[in-house]
Amino acid sequence: LLSRVFSRPFLRRCWRRSARARAWWLMIQFILLQNRQGKTRLSKYYRTYTDDEKIKIEAEIHRIVTTRDQKFTNFVEFKQYKLIYRRYAGLFFTLCVDVNDNELVYFESIHLFVELLDQFFGNVCELDLVFNFNKVYMILDEFFLAGEVQETSKQTILHRVQDLDKLE
Repeated sequence: LLSRVFSRPFLRRCWRRSARARAWWLMIQFILLQNRQGKTRLSKYYRTYTDDEKIKIEAEIHRIVTTRDQKFTNFVEFKQYKLIYRRYAGLFFTLCVDVNDNELVYFESIHLFVELLDQFFGNVCELDLVFNFNKVYMILDEFFLAGEVQETSKQTILHRVQDLDKLE
């Protein structure tokens, strides 16, 4: 039932509705992929932070996400923002968004990003992220643009990334 409710057309409709009402400051602040040991495997910041602030934020988010009990929701208040995270195997995918943004759209966006990685790499693992970080950033940039969801079609994103991969 949930897969029908949160289908790709549903995401597109929700995103269009929320985009009309959203101001420029309502967006993804940053994206983090961290393993269980706290190593950040991917980070994309859409706001300016100093290196010290980034290190502090990453450590604090790792502490919050890894110590949180699994019976609680995957949405956490963090300063003036909201963290939306999802765990896949040993990796935590975390988005930091405005408190007024729709959590379920971002929660489903994390899943779509993981599906994109899985389809591109064929059963993705942490080593794929480490050794092919440039391709992971390509996928991320095709999916998210300037802190907003750019495209929700898996086939379109994968086709673009494969075309870019051929150029290398």
